[in-house]
Amino acid sequence: METLLAHTVPDDLPALMTVVKPDPTSYGRGQELEFRVRRPSGALRWLRLRARVLPGEESAGGGPGAGYEQLLGVVADASYLRPGGDDVSRVQQLSASLATAMTVRDVGREVVHALREPLGAARVALAELAGDRLALVGLDPVEPEGWPVDWRSEWSTGWPDAPAQVLPTLEAALREGRASLWPPGSVREPTLAAVGPGGLAVLPLPAEGQVVGACFIGWDAPHEFGAEERSLLTATAGLVGQALKRAHALDAEHELATMLQRSLLPRRLPELPGGVAVARYLPAMMGLEVGGDWYDVIPLPQGRVALIIGDVQGHSAAAATLMGQMRTAIRAYAAEGHPADVVVSHTNRLLVSMETDLFATCTYVELDMEEGNAWAVRAGHIPPVLRHPDGGTEEAPVEGGPPLGIVLEAEYPMTSIDLAPGTVLALLTDGLVESKRLELADGMHRVRDLLAGAEPANAEQMADVLVGGATRREDDAALLLMRFDGMTHRPIRAGWSVWRLPDAVLHARRFTARTLRSWGLEEEADVALLVVSELVTNALLHTQGAARLDLMLSGDRLRIATTDSSPRAPAKPVIVDWEATGGRGILLVEAVSVAWGSLPVSGGKQVWAEILVPPREAGAGDDTTGQR
Repeated sequence: METLLAHTVPDDLPALMTVVKPDPTSYGRGQELEFRVRRPSGALRWLRLRARVLPGEESAGGGPGAGYEQLLGVVADASYLRPGGDDVSRVQQLSASLATAMTVRDVGREVVHALREPLGAARVALAELAGDRLALVGLDPVEPEGWPVDWRSEWSTGWPDAPAQVLPTLEAALREGRASLWPPGSVREPTLAAVGPGGLAVLPLPAEGQVVGACFIGWDAPHEFGAEERSLLTATAGLVGQALKRAHALDAEHELATMLQRSLLPRRLPELPGGVAVARYLPAMMGLEVGGDWYDVIPLPQGRVALIIGDVQGHSAAAATLMGQMRTAIRAYAAEGHPADVVVSHTNRLLVSMETDLFATCTYVELDMEEGNAWAVRAGHIPPVLRHPDGGTEEAPVEGGPPLGIVLEAEYPMTSIDLAPGTVLALLTDGLVESKRLELADGMHRVRDLLAGAEPANAEQMADVLVGGATRREDDAALLLMRFDGMTHRPIRAGWSVWRLPDAVLHARRFTARTLRSWGLEEEADVALLVVSELVTNALLHTQGAARLDLMLSGDRLRIATTDSSPRAPAKPVIVDWEATGGRGILLVEAVSVAWGSLPVSGGKQVWAEILVPPREAGAGDDTTGQR
């Protein structure tokens, strides 16, 4: 009796004592009880006791046994009749882990982890039913060698999938929607039987009145299925089916949101003269909604470039849509030639006028790639981080303004930043440096430490270092990294103010000829003079006010541009009549140049064309820049 009581779970002792130590009036009356004992291994086991207690016989001599009670009965294993405590806790743990599984692959990983080892199975697979096909989303072991030969043949590009109709036994099990437990030798199809030669369990996964998948559990050694295990597998199938249905919907939502997010971000960054720009975007890990972080790199005339990073409040399709509108607006204002503070101010007014409940933050940096001079504007955003050529880092002291979309007449001051060749400029959003477990100041120190320790020669690797240490994120994050190298061959320029005189075109041609001789481009003079004649004539005939001619030699291209006060861009004629006296100028420019176009500039426009020239040698013509 002491041995039995010592192994009984303490919570079940009172009930057991009422049977083995009953009231004397209950002597001889049969009783029945189910209780739990803990085995030496620590596992719980249900036992069933059917017994009655008899009073001890009185002996005249008072010998051994005199006056003792007797317990007569049978103790039997009852675990097959009800789930054990370990099985209940296993179902509870699986339910908790599935509650946090956000993707279909997460569900597959949790299921195979929760079933294979505890059940002693040789292999476990979870498949999603997509139409009439079963596509595996989780399996253990993951090596092809652990599965039947027929399965290995489908391992060319990923986990195997096959039509359910090719296996009648499986199709029948899925149609019935109930757990099918087959002992050794009862499965007809060799492909299915080889998954569990010692026993196979196929669990259709129900959800919302339909079967959304199936779970396969196979044993190599002969395996018998008791009632306890049947209950466990049935409960597991219900949990997994609901989790798989939810995860599939979240996967579809996440795919749509990611596609929207990616379509609004630049597909690739432009190549920069004298620098390298790379970017990274990390979606949030604590949810599947799209975020509002964005970045952009905008090439500007005269060797300038604009770098932008921003963050729209919230995580929704509305935030992503607003992000796309902000990015488009900033590109348009920057292309018009406005300085950095005007670009941000115009964007702020636009956002206020849209009457949205969301606001945005951003950092805008306009950089001269020739000189390394930059003008930065902050609108409620975290400051840029600089890594100097000597390895030192600092937060750039950029004066800030309020977030966009809050105050209509907000002011956004500009801050000058000088970059030496070898300097790295990092623009980032708060998702990379701030979370519930990380203060903003600590996050900024972390970024500075990573920047200081990274190798600046490889910008891509440096960006990976900055985002590689990020743990599970509640917010999406964006990073825009630019390494300023300085131009190896700096462009040379010359300019001419075009006076509205009868011989203005003649003077412009003479200026161009003198400049080209000084640059050693006499052979290209004829083509260049033709382009100058047409562009200057177009500016004088179709506009009012001052005009200007600019020449720039950069690498193997000569850029010729005229600037005037008319915002109307030149239009290439569709049809030119033989008797027409005009309309051929733009056609001639297009014919002799490799590229041409028009840019809005401060209320007017700039019409430009580029022609190919032999690359100049280092130092050639550097002191011949003219300005009139």
